[in-house]
Amino acid sequence: MTHRILLVDDEPNVLAALERALIDEPWEIFTAQSGEAGLEALAERSFTVIVSDERMPGMGGAEFLSRARALYPDTLRILLTGQASLESTMKAVNGGEIYRFFLKPWDEMTVVLALRSAVEKSELEEENRRLLRTVKRQSSELKALEKSFPGISDLRKDDSGAYVLEEISDDEAAELIAKYGLP
Repeated sequence: MTHRILLVDDEPNVLAALERALIDEPWEIFTAQSGEAGLEALAERSFTVIVSDERMPGMGGAEFLSRARALYPDTLRILLTGQASLESTMKAVNGGEIYRFFLKPWDEMTVVLALRSAVEKSELEEENRRLLRTVKRQSSELKALEKSFPGISDLRKDDSGAYVLEEISDDEAAELIAKYGLP
């Protein structure tokens, strides 16, 4: 899976500096110079992580990240700011559920490591969602089997602790094979 990072800042030199810092990373980097342009980019493709400046004309970073969270909750969000007032920080963190927060000027390696961590977190969360879907599907299949064949999921042990497998008739086996596409 290719990870995409969206960088949003109204200052082209900040975007260029971030792009340079990420040049050796295996991600696709996209930029937007406003919150509005960032929302347009999000509508066009999915992103793993968004890095946004707080202070931008028009839509500020807190509002942009809050809207991004509402529309794309699985995308992780990082905020950069040159002026960290407690009020704006709390608004951004609470409204946008910010993954990380950095003050300008930032340490390049710290931001790169934070993005690597965010990408890894995203991968783990996606794997958890995939595993949950699998467990739900398997649970549903097990319930259907149990409904068709009451007691089929009961496990019994003999006196030595070994599991006892009840034999099923050839007709029951053929029905299972046909119903569940077993080999």
